[in-house]
Amino acid sequence: MKTLAAHLDGFQPKTALVLGSGLGGLSALVDVDLRIPYSEIEGFPESKVSGHTAELVCGSIGSHRVVILSGRVHYYESGNPAAMRKPISALNDVGVKRLILTNSAGSVNKDMAPGSVMQIKDHINFAGTSPLIGEPTDARFVGLTTAYDKGMRKTFRTIAEREEIEIHRGVYMWFGGPNFETPAEIKMARRMGADAVGMSTVPEVILARFFGMDVAAFSVITNFGAGMTGNELGHDETKEWAPVGGAKLARLIEATLKEGF
Repeated sequence: MKTLAAHLDGFQPKTALVLGSGLGGLSALVDVDLRIPYSEIEGFPESKVSGHTAELVCGSIGSHRVVILSGRVHYYESGNPAAMRKPISALNDVGVKRLILTNSAGSVNKDMAPGSVMQIKDHINFAGTSPLIGEPTDARFVGLTTAYDKGMRKTFRTIAEREEIEIHRGVYMWFGGPNFETPAEIKMARRMGADAVGMSTVPEVILARFFGMDVAAFSVITNFGAGMTGNELGHDETKEWAPVGGAKLARLIEATLKEGF
């Protein structure tokens, strides 16, 4: 087993993209130089969630060198909020300066239907934990006032408008999972200012800011929240709708990276 730097052997990406459940198709954007299973990279944990392929894809989108993490490990798999610390630390070690995070999420906004894409402008950490618990230095006191980089957000919005790709903007609330939320929790989330709910992303945002990376993040909406339609929720819905919004998000990410940051 080798470190990520040893696997890359001089390949120097500036941007990394983490793919959420059902969004593995976004890796098709890349002119691939190298595919590395997580199992062969020192410190990379493997997710056991269906819809995650657990490999790192290295290559280019246009002239922009990228690494794509096709799959993430979630807090709910082990109860460890720092499950993604070693992968994000490894990305930092090889020179990644920008992290683009994606997830599948439930909408608590009636105007944001399944198949929509939401640019995350802020988050609410309802899980109540942090991947920096146990960090022994004062670096653990990470400011999150500008957790989601304003410049990156503006660039994505500008290109979305030009390419006529509809994206919403909103607040993402992180629930620990793996169970879905109750109708009462969805009502609470709406009253607290959330637009979407999900079980990932926030730990990676905190870690990325800890390592000094700029962050942008998107939710692909796969369902309305519990109690909004009368239907029960399940992971099959995520896998069905994620590719629909994922196709829109792929167009946006491809166009943006080809322009360059």
